[in-house]
Amino acid sequence: MNFDHIMIRYGEMALKGKKRKIFEQKLQNNLLKKLQEFPSVRIRKTRGRMYVLLNGENPQEVMDRCQDIFGIHSLSFAVKVEKEEEEMKKAVLLAFQDAAHAKTFKISAKRSDKDFPIDSKELNPLLGGYILRNTDGVTVDVHQPDVEIKVEVRQEAAYITAQDYPGAGGFPVGTTGQSLLMLSGGIDSPVAGYLTMKRGVELEAVHFHSPPYTSERAKQKVIDLAQKLSNYGNSVKVHVVPFTAIQQKIHQEMPEGYSMTIMRRMMLRISEKLAARQGILSMTTGESLGQVASQTMESMNTINEVTNYPVLRPLISMDKVEIIDIARKIDTYDISIRPYEDCCTVFVPKSPKTMPTRKNANYYESNSDFSADIEKALEETYIVEVDHLAGKDQKNDFSDLL
Repeated sequence: MNFDHIMIRYGEMALKGKKRKIFEQKLQNNLLKKLQEFPSVRIRKTRGRMYVLLNGENPQEVMDRCQDIFGIHSLSFAVKVEKEEEEMKKAVLLAFQDAAHAKTFKISAKRSDKDFPIDSKELNPLLGGYILRNTDGVTVDVHQPDVEIKVEVRQEAAYITAQDYPGAGGFPVGTTGQSLLMLSGGIDSPVAGYLTMKRGVELEAVHFHSPPYTSERAKQKVIDLAQKLSNYGNSVKVHVVPFTAIQQKIHQEMPEGYSMTIMRRMMLRISEKLAARQGILSMTTGESLGQVASQTMESMNTINEVTNYPVLRPLISMDKVEIIDIARKIDTYDISIRPYEDCCTVFVPKSPKTMPTRKNANYYESNSDFSADIEKALEETYIVEVDHLAGKDQKNDFSDLL
């Protein structure tokens, strides 16, 4: 006997009232996309629950994929059997064995089919006794068991559910809008993307590439990070912006102390135009307050002046250790620490201003015209789209944005 389906339970999305059906439909669509490598899998939805019908696919492999999908509070392996005593006994033993290190258990039986001859109070000791007779060193604990095995006898069959596995939580990706993630290749920005996706946001990304100062391997690092993020949602489009000419001009014409501030202002200007073209209503960054010179309160205030788009900063109150812990959890850390530097390390000033002002930034920028440089960068921007299975390149023309 093997598990034949996985039961999915909702978390926050269960509270969405009239919009709950929309959230459930999005979750179902995301599940189908994520499980497309399992051709026999089917998704069934009932009120308050969703079921992944395995149809012979490997239960653990499917479970591993499902645990990465936002909008799921918890999951359990389950099996459907005939309403026959011996079949139900085998099923509860299978469910207990799924909890490999459990030493205590509890049977919680519910008899929806009142014509079934054994009531719930009789089922609990009957099925529990079978587990005790076929295991060693195991006891019943009705108050705080290591695993609770749920048995529901319905009209059509009996359903046995094993231990709960944690889901990713949050909302299904695509239910709360879109954001353009400024993806640098460092540790912070992919973590910011992950946390934004957890709130149901669908991501596209923008990466500023400055050859020959940054290598193709640095760009590939960003593509690999985007592919990791696609594991938690849908495919991710990465807008690769050629940024060399703008960086060189900043280095040549702007005061050294303000070069970092003005560079980030240029990035925000370009990102806003890309977001507008894609119908995206916000931008996301990996900024953490006070972590570096460009992330002081004064720096963020001065940099933010160039856009009226919301800038989401999910890491704003986190310290580096917290961010690294999440990076390890989502498997982006080892990619982020590859020794290939991004454009933020090019022409780094010796003493960047930590308290820049809008007045000074505007004055320095007024002495140079960057409009043609921004237009050219947009014209030459191209997209790399990746998902958890494959990646593909395509050119894209943004010349009409200006």
